[in-house]
Amino acid sequence: MTYSAAAATTVATGAYFFSTLEVPTRRAGARQDSGQEYDLVIKGGEVLDPSQELRDTLDVAILNGMVAAVEADISEDGAKEVIQADGNLVVPGLIDMHAHVYPQASGLGLPADELVPQTATTTYVSAGDAGANNFSGFDHWVIGQSRSRIFAFLHVSTIGLAGYPVDEMLNLDYANVELAARTLAENEDVLLGMKVREGKKVVGDNGLQPLERAIEAAEMSGTDARVMCHIGDPPGDLPDLLEMLRPGDILTHAYSGAGNNVVQDGELLPAALEAKERGVIIDVGHGGGSFDYTIAEPAIDAGLVPDTIGSDIHAESANTPGMPFLPWVMSKFLNLGFSLEEVIAMATINPARVIGRIEGLGTLEIGAPGDVSILEIVDGPVTFVDTKENERTGDRYLRPSKTIRAGRPFGLPYPQPFTYP
Repeated sequence: MTYSAAAATTVATGAYFFSTLEVPTRRAGARQDSGQEYDLVIKGGEVLDPSQELRDTLDVAILNGMVAAVEADISEDGAKEVIQADGNLVVPGLIDMHAHVYPQASGLGLPADELVPQTATTTYVSAGDAGANNFSGFDHWVIGQSRSRIFAFLHVSTIGLAGYPVDEMLNLDYANVELAARTLAENEDVLLGMKVREGKKVVGDNGLQPLERAIEAAEMSGTDARVMCHIGDPPGDLPDLLEMLRPGDILTHAYSGAGNNVVQDGELLPAALEAKERGVIIDVGHGGGSFDYTIAEPAIDAGLVPDTIGSDIHAESANTPGMPFLPWVMSKFLNLGFSLEEVIAMATINPARVIGRIEGLGTLEIGAPGDVSILEIVDGPVTFVDTKENERTGDRYLRPSKTIRAGRPFGLPYPQPFTYP
């Protein structure tokens, strides 16, 4: 495959979003009586599914919203729609472990479906947009009306992020443990656990009490609720916070350079590595102020590698030079030396296992959800910027081409009738 000169070189200015290579999508010809009928066949792409250690040039067929076949040459004869993906990467639908997708309810939330052309993401996890008092609105008016699949962490604050930029944990009365526990118990299909922001500015004089209450609510709920803990310059000694996290809990903004971080005096805190070794999940949570190369590089070298590549995309971070759209953040880790298989796993099967709600999510196994992301691997010099304006150069990046959710592609041509599971 050849790319134009415009695709060969890019700087983090937004050129990433506009592909110079269109993925041809067309209607198949009249169905022949022989051969299986499929709703969609994706032809000729390099299929990469880390969950199956699968990487080969294959076709993918989807029927009734589920993966129906992954084979070397699936006939187009019975397909209602065909996407030619030659030269592109075909992976399970990307999963963003840390996003803000409650629009109109805070100054941060963005519409999940509107993000898809830039993110190639089929499943978003809302990182505390809603608290107990406004989760019902999120469930009915956002989750229930989005094509994108959405799960959520419930904010320990009853108002979630509705008050932003006024910080929600300055008043500890918002951290209602009993109400949070009940909301978790009543919405276990959607809610994965509790979210808490532990930053000096956010919690004021309340120290680690918000985290204590988040853990208490998770345990009181009687569910398998996790706690996702944000560490933007946390109060006190960071090891004290890290030691509170339980196996399965999530440390997000793990490579933040906001101040009190996991690398101090050039060395990784032993408590950070101990947390990972006992099962705490390490999430990137890039955002607009929470990814610093000078923290990430020594932390990773010392063994604190990420499990999931959450983007922390929201209305502010989306406009920053770091451009925390999921494929762009994945590209940063690709150029930090992680293999393509590792990077795709961090945005597919790894977060799917954390979610643990849908069989086959994050895979292209037969019977799995028909969620597929098609990505270009663009070769050529590229410059990445972190949230501290540090730059790193690379030689390739991932760019969204086509996104399929439940067997229905986003964008033209639209299936008719336009319905999806």
